[in-house]
Amino acid sequence: DGELTQSVLKRIIRQVGLECAAQGQSLSETLVAFMVKAVVLDPRNDCNMDRTLTENDMQDLIQLCVTRLLDTSNPSLSTIKMQVYFDMNYANRDELLSEQERVLEGKLAPVVRSITESGPHVQEEMENMYQKIVTYVLLRSGLGSPTDIEAVREVTAALQSVFPQTEMITFISLNKRDKEQQLKDLAMLVTGIRLYNKQCQRGGSCIDDLPGILSEAIPLATRTLDEHLNSCQLLAHRYTALLEAMQEEPQRFSRLRFLKLKEALFNVRQYEAFLCILQSNAITSAQEVESLDVQFEASMMVLKNTVQDRTSIESGEVFPLFMELSKLWTGFQDEMLLLSFLTNMADNLQQFLEIQSELFPEEMLASLLEGVTVKSDAERIKETMGIRVNVSDFTNQEWLFPETTDNFDQLLIQYHGFCAYSIGVKGITLPGNPAIGILKHKEKYYVFSSKEAAYIFAEDPDKFIQLNIEKAKKYAELIQLLELHHQFEYLVPHAQARKASRSSMKPPLKRESGTQTDTHILPPTIVRSYEWNEWELRRKAIKLANLRRMLTHSMQTDLSHMRRENFTQVYLPKDAGTQTKRDNSSNVPKPQIFLQGLRGGSSPTTHMVAVDLTRPLDET
Repeated sequence: DGELTQSVLKRIIRQVGLECAAQGQSLSETLVAFMVKAVVLDPRNDCNMDRTLTENDMQDLIQLCVTRLLDTSNPSLSTIKMQVYFDMNYANRDELLSEQERVLEGKLAPVVRSITESGPHVQEEMENMYQKIVTYVLLRSGLGSPTDIEAVREVTAALQSVFPQTEMITFISLNKRDKEQQLKDLAMLVTGIRLYNKQCQRGGSCIDDLPGILSEAIPLATRTLDEHLNSCQLLAHRYTALLEAMQEEPQRFSRLRFLKLKEALFNVRQYEAFLCILQSNAITSAQEVESLDVQFEASMMVLKNTVQDRTSIESGEVFPLFMELSKLWTGFQDEMLLLSFLTNMADNLQQFLEIQSELFPEEMLASLLEGVTVKSDAERIKETMGIRVNVSDFTNQEWLFPETTDNFDQLLIQYHGFCAYSIGVKGITLPGNPAIGILKHKEKYYVFSSKEAAYIFAEDPDKFIQLNIEKAKKYAELIQLLELHHQFEYLVPHAQARKASRSSMKPPLKRESGTQTDTHILPPTIVRSYEWNEWELRRKAIKLANLRRMLTHSMQTDLSHMRRENFTQVYLPKDAGTQTKRDNSSNVPKPQIFLQGLRGGSSPTTHMVAVDLTRPLDET
């Protein structure tokens, strides 16, 4: 039945994707899958997947999904698109750098293969291979292009100083793994030498000043993120104030009921959460660059003091310093990549917030907010500081407080730190204040925006937790915003699962497994000689008693008295050979007879003389 439901869902997802494409909206399968399951989940749509869906039911469901996916005026769709985009594209530092390393290795693989697998013999082949090593070193370092003659000249000069062409014979004799390792080491050494030369104003024109670029770019990126964060937080505070005013005075704010304020609030809160992740990464990058700057300056100083104006120097003394410079420079290159990724992510997230200015222009918001007090998250928390839950009012609930809890920062607060009471009851995401008290319920931790909210929630936590789940069913974007993945494990798409370890958009991994248990793990403890039957014991006892009285006799007979054991030893036949014929040869001298006077001479008659120069037989 589960498989049937899955196949039906796949068919619906495919159909919805085709319908949207036909209307000019090409959407990813992940987004369509999430939306289909969100529509099924929403109790307002009355989709019961437990019963068999008729063709009409399926068409209605498809139309519902298509309508939702094409309704670009709904902030809820923007939020889900934002979540899918972030989920599919975001990677943390380690993931991003390991992916970059994998891509680089892939690009270099053909060059490495052509170097490590060929065994040149002639001088011309040796020179070609040396040129390939120069290309590899240049590509590996990322400092210049193989088509830049200046860069190639610098690399060749640096390489010849640490790896002259005479060393090629030794290099060729190494095995494949050692060759690859030596190539990496050479790339690092050459990079270090080029960086040192650049510092000494000897070349390095094609090497960018990464520390200088980063020292300007990181503060700029951080500043931009802060600005985006402040503007979206201001929107969140305004929407929250309007929603609260609407609940307190429904008559006065009746026209707000038709506006999608809650969806807009969830949209900016999700945008804020993603920006906070990017901001945290930017801060880490800033700290990393600061540390790299200090180390790079120190390493360069040590290298200068070691080299100075000496004409010759021990390689063991200076090579590690060049290698260290290269490692630090790779750190700068990594930070450039990370910064580019962060700014790109931040720019792309902006598009999902555009709907805010369309639905709620500044003038409209200003008129709506007349007479309404807008409080920031910090102000709300400040108001409730000093107000604490009285633990003695609860007999069966456990409360924690920041100042008395070890590793408080590592506590996993539910609902992304929002008030656990306000979500389900009011449909608003209010910041929770841990100082009021953190409720520990079924090994999970909840925070609240006020003491009253904490007391009401603590009376029946399960009821309010269920209310929050119901709210998330109506607003599917809350599943990721409030980190409710464990409650909705089945609400995950089955395609484009890039990082299965993370997030709501990824299907849980499944695999076949089996176990086998040994029948008898411990050695047997059965005593085979044990008898429960006393008559059997009596029989054995009599047998033993009889044996004691028995004697053993032996005698010799006519047949046995002359018998003894015999041994015979023989010699095996040996290999023998005879020679009946031998090869012999003789050498006959080659006849050499010369005739003199055949051409004639001054006399009219020809006098011919035959000269025999053939060697005698006894001389051969």
